[in-house]
Amino acid sequence: MRCRYGFVVLDVRLLRNEMERVHAGVASRGDDTAPLAEALNLDVRRRHLLARRDELRHEVKQLSGEIGRLHREGRSTEAAEFTDRSRMLGDESRAVAAQADALGQRLEELLLRVANLPADDCPVGAGAEDNPVLRVENFSAGGYARHQRVPHWEFATEMGLLDVGRATKLSGAMFAMFRREGAMLARALVQFALDRNADLYEEVRPPTLVHTDTMTSTGHLPRFADDAYHLERDDLWVIPTAEVPLTSLGRDEVLAEADLPMRFMAHTSCFRREAGAAGRDTRGLLRVHEFDKVEILAYATPAQASGIHAELLERAEGAVADLGLAYRIVDICTGDLGGSAARTFDVEVYSPGTDRWLECSSVSWFSDYQARRANVRYRPDEERGTRFVHTLNGSALAVPRVWAALTETWRQADGSIAVPPPLRPYMRGLEVIR
Repeated sequence: MRCRYGFVVLDVRLLRNEMERVHAGVASRGDDTAPLAEALNLDVRRRHLLARRDELRHEVKQLSGEIGRLHREGRSTEAAEFTDRSRMLGDESRAVAAQADALGQRLEELLLRVANLPADDCPVGAGAEDNPVLRVENFSAGGYARHQRVPHWEFATEMGLLDVGRATKLSGAMFAMFRREGAMLARALVQFALDRNADLYEEVRPPTLVHTDTMTSTGHLPRFADDAYHLERDDLWVIPTAEVPLTSLGRDEVLAEADLPMRFMAHTSCFRREAGAAGRDTRGLLRVHEFDKVEILAYATPAQASGIHAELLERAEGAVADLGLAYRIVDICTGDLGGSAARTFDVEVYSPGTDRWLECSSVSWFSDYQARRANVRYRPDEERGTRFVHTLNGSALAVPRVWAALTETWRQADGSIAVPPPLRPYMRGLEVIR
């Protein structure tokens, strides 16, 4: 449905015709299902009001014709009686329309907070502990030497590559600062990811500050407002990921099917409050408020979506494989799925210094959930009308955790860090960081 405030939210026809399916999908996420019944009730009441409004408008239109006829026949007294009734019905029509609008606004507010329905093949589970690990690559538990088992925040700080202390002085806790070859390495990772995907993906440098509508289109608002940075003076939001502006590139546009799929990539800084980080390990680069990331995103038709999802995963996985890192692919279950996603695979790199798997890319298919909110449509070649595109995205490379796993993995016995061959062209020829 498209409400007066402009967002097409969860297709309300699903509530009318497939409530059991919607209820089951929302419940499998562990979300409250009570709003669904309230939304359906609001929809019924709103449709009744809209039907009554249309009846009143039709009656007013008929009266207008009758009033004109009476005036032409010189029967002004009778025309005045009809005019009074027309005015009364018009007032009632406007009052009914206002009630319908109020219910529509409330319905939109409810549906904006309802998460996307998980895909039929998404594994069912309560949380992260139920996520199946599909495969593990380049990993051997006993294959790491003692010098690789040192956390990055220890040796990188001693080498002058990472300066968390001064970053905290400048900006507060959970900020990091790269220096010298550490900064070069962070930049090299970004350029490596951009060049690696330049064959198919159009490079975009979007704004870092966006309107509320732009954040709402991806589903980051209103559900995750507490995790975002808001500039209240200008009513602008600092992006948590380039997914936000890239998703809205085609907002309120109708694309040609021949132009799909459309692929984009962007390097931006990303900002997240990490409001739920209390009690978690935030040392070094494990969890920070600001970080650089290269995002890859696509618009696709429903038929293209599965192939594009596999393509995005292959590219995210290939980047960490080329860097010689151990990684695994995790199938995200319903209870751990992001609010806008229908299906997600995570790429996790292994950090030998912390003996942990670190999520560095979530590769997601959103079905038409985001496109409905952003109103991104396409015109099918063989059909009349328009349809919503499907959106998909993933991190081509998120710098902090890859930087951490890379420096630990490639650390040498003498304390130096070997630069992986794919990054050397971006490191001014440097092969070893000493």
